[in-house]
Amino acid sequence: MKHADRFTFQDLLAEATADIGSRPARLVMTILGTVLGIASLVATIGFAQTASAQIASQFNGAASTQVIVTPATAQAGSNGTSVAAGRLPWDSPQRVLLLAGVESASLVGEVELAEGETITAVPVNDPSAAPAASPRLYSSSADLLGTVGASLQTGRYFDAGHDQRGDRVAVIGSRLAEKIGINRVDSQPSIFIGGVAYAVIGIADGFERRSELLDAVMIPTGSARADFGLAAPSELDIRIAVGAGPQVAEQSVLALQPDAPDTLKAQAPSGSSDLSQSVQSDVNIVFLILGVIALLAGGLGIANVTLLGVMERIGEIGLRRALGATRRQIGAQFMVESIVIGFIGGLIGSALGVVGVLVVAVVQGWAPVADPLVAVAGALLGALVGWGSGWYPARRAARIEPVAALRGA
Repeated sequence: MKHADRFTFQDLLAEATADIGSRPARLVMTILGTVLGIASLVATIGFAQTASAQIASQFNGAASTQVIVTPATAQAGSNGTSVAAGRLPWDSPQRVLLLAGVESASLVGEVELAEGETITAVPVNDPSAAPAASPRLYSSSADLLGTVGASLQTGRYFDAGHDQRGDRVAVIGSRLAEKIGINRVDSQPSIFIGGVAYAVIGIADGFERRSELLDAVMIPTGSARADFGLAAPSELDIRIAVGAGPQVAEQSVLALQPDAPDTLKAQAPSGSSDLSQSVQSDVNIVFLILGVIALLAGGLGIANVTLLGVMERIGEIGLRRALGATRRQIGAQFMVESIVIGFIGGLIGSALGVVGVLVVAVVQGWAPVADPLVAVAGALLGALVGWGSGWYPARRAARIEPVAALRGA
């Protein structure tokens, strides 16, 4: 017995793709929407990954080479106030420089002025002038700039001799220098700290790890002890080799307080920065939302063109129905056509998105991050968008009755 001819999948694929290339201009416009959507999605995900890697490297580049040692705090009294349980020795930099992995170290301490004392660039107090907030005052040892990743804009930084002698010299941050009108030091300008004149010998800039110092005044530790009664430094900043953080953190407290290491606290770099992870998450969300919006626009383009194709081919649909084609076969034809269009657009869009990421990364000097799975998923997502976009036009085509279609034709 001879089996009846059946409409196979090969026949369905041939019917669905036969009309795709019949109108090249329309095909290009239809695919263009999907291409733009998929390219935007793949590119934005690639940009997010590349930007996240760049952000992480910047965070880790600053954090992974720094250890900060501070006195531990303990509660004292019934009111629960916190006090320092330990004290950093004045020769802390010299002690930790003997440890493996330590490149430089500097003591830093914020100096509290007496009530009513201010820091100003003029020796005379003008009662009629509006009161201005006094900049913060810090003491440091000689190697602060190299330790915190800063540089000199002009002049010099004080050295160990200034520190030992307690010389009244100061270095100011670049932002503070702009506010008080000091842009050069060859004329030997002075600032007055609590009425005491300090010669400005340098202007510092580019503080990577201590940005608050851009608006501050820095004086030698010896001067702060002599003039303002600084009892102890508040922290020790240590610049280390990458990967030496846990070792230096453990050994530094022993080197500084061998009898009571628990009275000091060392903050070593962790494997990844929580702040950098938060920023990466925000970047991913923003870029993903933009890509989804672009992809929805591409899906609407496919739906519109497919629906227009159904309206233009009513006569063909009626003829095929009259020759025995079922509603399922008619609907499947238009559905497969939309899927093929979406898949082609997804392939082209994925390729363009990856190329866009590579070009931008090369221009910016970044290390490009392009996940191959994202590109493959982009092509499959194009087919999925085509399927979703073609559902309504295919259903509408399948519901056309042969007689009505032939009459309309």
